[in-house]
Amino acid sequence: MKVLLIKDVKSLGKAGEIKEVKDGYGQNFLIAKGFAKLATPEVIRQFEAKKKREAEEEAAKIEELKALKEKIEKVKLTIARPLGANGSLFGAVTKDEIANSLNEEHGFEVDKKTVEVDKPIKTIGGYDIGIKLGHGIVAKLSLEVIGE
Repeated sequence: MKVLLIKDVKSLGKAGEIKEVKDGYGQNFLIAKGFAKLATPEVIRQFEAKKKREAEEEAAKIEELKALKEKIEKVKLTIARPLGANGSLFGAVTKDEIANSLNEEHGFEVDKKTVEVDKPIKTIGGYDIGIKLGHGIVAKLSLEVIGE
């Protein structure tokens, strides 16, 4: 009996592979537990169409992220913070502040967990900040910290 694996099966193979198995193992375990489907031409055609559709959706998502990266890289974000007596900042500029400023001033929805800061920002000046967008795409944001 030929089956199309829907999920990875440890001793048999990975999802998407077509395997020849014994009838009892295929019917009573693989198909019954939802690990596989009987490999008919219709099932194979549906699986290939699903894989193709998912690949197209992922390619569209990557193009969308690349466009977002270009928009973010054109932005110059400025954050004003109060200065102490010696000219240093009170506290550090946090990832949360960067994400909120980017959202409020420019309308880019980014999560603070995606903001990459090499070391704490505790002085005024210019910084390059990385923002992980997903699928290995990282946008470089120009940040200027000024004193009030």
